[in-house]
Amino acid sequence: MSEDKPASPAIPRPQVLTERALSALDRFSRIEALSGIALLLAALAALIWANSPVADSYEHFWHTQITLGLGDFRVSRSLHFLVNDGLMTIFFLVVGAEIRQEIKDGALANMKLATLPLGAALGGVMMPAILYMLLNHGSEASTGWAVPTATDIAFAVGVLALLGKSIPSGVRILLLALAIIDDIVAILIIAIFYTTSLDYLGLVVALGGLALVLLMQRMGIGKAYAYVVPGAIVWFGLLKTGVHPTLAGVILGLMTPVHSKPATERPLETIGRTFEELMDRFSQAKDNPQIVVEPLNQLRHAQREVLPPVQRVQIGLHAWVAFGVMPLFALANAGVSFAGANLEEALPQRVFAGVMLALVLGKPLGVILASVTLVKLNICQLPAGVTWRGVGLVGLLAGIGFTMSIFIASLAFSDPSLLASAKLSVLCASSIAAVIGLIWGKMTFHKSA
Repeated sequence: MSEDKPASPAIPRPQVLTERALSALDRFSRIEALSGIALLLAALAALIWANSPVADSYEHFWHTQITLGLGDFRVSRSLHFLVNDGLMTIFFLVVGAEIRQEIKDGALANMKLATLPLGAALGGVMMPAILYMLLNHGSEASTGWAVPTATDIAFAVGVLALLGKSIPSGVRILLLALAIIDDIVAILIIAIFYTTSLDYLGLVVALGGLALVLLMQRMGIGKAYAYVVPGAIVWFGLLKTGVHPTLAGVILGLMTPVHSKPATERPLETIGRTFEELMDRFSQAKDNPQIVVEPLNQLRHAQREVLPPVQRVQIGLHAWVAFGVMPLFALANAGVSFAGANLEEALPQRVFAGVMLALVLGKPLGVILASVTLVKLNICQLPAGVTWRGVGLVGLLAGIGFTMSIFIASLAFSDPSLLASAKLSVLCASSIAAVIGLIWGKMTFHKSA
């Protein structure tokens, strides 16, 4: 028979400091603006590194080969590949889960709610593509037409959060919905236009992984780590197929259940019943602690099932994506050498000008024109609390391409000078769009607050 260890009258100082630090870290991780700041700092660090006296070490580091082997089998990939094709799958998993959640009970739940952000997003995709092609049609640079079509959710929402509570909640919802639809379009663009050839054996492997996911869901397996293996099978299948493997994250996110698994009792009812049972057993727990183990396990299980899997995925991965995956991606991809961009040549100049014009001017122009057209034709109306000034702010912030634009640029250009020019223009345009958005928000909303 075991006895409880008596409560300590004094908690060790290092433990107190650790708990305070972890608590502060948890609070900071929930501040939306900080994720955008972390992304910006990572991009600045990459730029400084790539243009410093040790610039050669930047490319050398990210092209370091990581080799895994079992017997005679060897797989060797660069750190850059592991970030762009591996870790970014987690980012796309969260994006897929957000899309699934919005389709279930959010801004995409029905056409009445979705019409305005859908039209605005499509306008914000088409206008930048048109402006870019006007400058680059018929040249090698035309393959980058999709680079300025994307919006970076984290950065855009982070900038909006910097404007404080003077911004109506409807503006934030409209920006989120637009950015999510924008991501859907970007995902379709990647799948359709940046997939060269298909290996159907890989497709069979991916379908096998998806079938395994469905089977496990049907079996009621709710532990997230149980899906790592089937998820890896889907990822490998898409890689072998020729489709960008990060799309595995989107597919798995869209497949994530929006309801807790079926049970004879609702999770909250289970928690209430088990809590009463636990209280009854506390009197005997001093002599026999094992007596409370079963109800505590039931409580943990019911607590997990209170939220549906689609929300648990977003909550569980948010901090890792916002403060881990995306800053790492920025660090690995935003390190553009100013010399490497070679803006003295005509083609890199056209890429730079095309992306700049498309993101800074084309995005807000497309969003505003599409929104005005839909409202004037009485197809939809502005959400409650949203004015045309708010639509203008959404359009300006939609010009922050950043993560997704850089990601698409890495697929669109094989020429190093064009890729460097595209990345540099994305960084410059996103920064300008953010600054203009902040100024516009301060001038219009703080004046009326």
